[in-house]
Amino acid sequence: MPTLAELQIRLGHSFRDDNLLRLALTHPSIAHEANAATAHNQRLEFLGDSVLGLILSRALYEKFPEADEGALTKSRAKLVNAGSLAARARQLGLGTHLILSRGEENTGGRERASALADAFEAVLGAIFLDGGFEAARDFVQREFAADFESLTEAVDIENPKGELQELLQAKSPHAPEYEFIAATGPDHDRLFECAVHHAGAELARGTGKSKKAAESTAALAALEKLRAGKPAES
Repeated sequence: MPTLAELQIRLGHSFRDDNLLRLALTHPSIAHEANAATAHNQRLEFLGDSVLGLILSRALYEKFPEADEGALTKSRAKLVNAGSLAARARQLGLGTHLILSRGEENTGGRERASALADAFEAVLGAIFLDGGFEAARDFVQREFAADFESLTEAVDIENPKGELQELLQAKSPHAPEYEFIAATGPDHDRLFECAVHHAGAELARGTGKSKKAAESTAALAALEKLRAGKPAES
């Protein structure tokens, strides 16, 4: 098996704390197999997901100064999804370094897209903790350089509610449902918040200057989560 030193060369980051990298590569199945509170990479995945979103959001904000929120959200979703993250993990060879339970190993866990995508985000989270924001940003810029360069204009979406319904009903007979949450601010400058639900689970929330705008923003957020392979909240 290739060493962690070789992996760090491919990552372009030399870890001061190798334990962070090992933790990023530790699949949750290890804890399940041990039936004990064993540390694994889900917390680092959570952190890495947020760091990735921030770095790409800022880059898109600066690249497309005329694009609105919807176009920027759609562009980010085009760059980041479970499939694209798994592909990057494969290119880096993360699968060969994953620390898995016997059961996960025997069922092809090293090549499972979800495990690879999670590991990619966890490794980014580890780089952020070990080297700071600049190290994380440099890693993301290297990994996404080609796709970011090929994105010559922000991806617009005219009907996010319709696209969300089409996506969901391709797999389920249930249509998304929208819930008004609250309205804040003075009468002349109200801000509305709405949530979108599907099959009893909340997918996302959004805000806007009208209920319709808030529903559209919620639909955009739900589309981004679904394309990134994120679960709904029960």
